[in-house]
Parts: sequence; C-alpha cells; structure tokens
Amino acid sequence: RTCDQLRCTACDFRVSLYNDYKWDQSCDYLFFRNNMPDLNKLRAKMIRKKGSRAYACQCSWRAVDELTDLQTEQQLRWVCGKH
Repeated sequence: RTCDQLRCTACDFRVSLYNDYKWDQSCDYLFFRNNMPDLNKLRAKMIRKKGSRAYACQCSWRAVDELTDLQTEQQLRWVCGKH
C-alpha cells in the first residue's frame, strides 16, 4: 500500500503515479522538468509493464515492480502530502 498524496520537498511538486508502466532508461531530469505533469508528453517515455508502477515529480523518478520502501532511498525527498 502506498500514499497517493506524495509530495516532493525538493521541487515542491506532487508525485504522480502510473500503474502498469515503467520509465524508459533514457529519461533524465530535463525530461521531467519540462513535461510534468502533462501525461500526453510523459507517454513518450513510458513503457507498459504489467505489475509495475512509475512515480515521478519534476526532479526525481522511479519505477518499481515489487514491494519497495521508498523511504530508504536517500536521494528521494518524497513525503506524505497529508490526507
């Protein structure tokens, strides 16, 4: 189970999540900075993968396909945005 209201404290942007997708390896900081949160633009680098979930804000992105504790990843500054 994951929070669906994550917010990034680095870029102050809401973290978007996309079920059954992962990010292409060519994704970089400028791609997300220029295209978040426009789903039509993001689709250019989304790969369909059943069981995966793609997360992104304007400065960080991750794709996970198994239970993962995102709090252990030091470079991520994602916190619960409160419900």
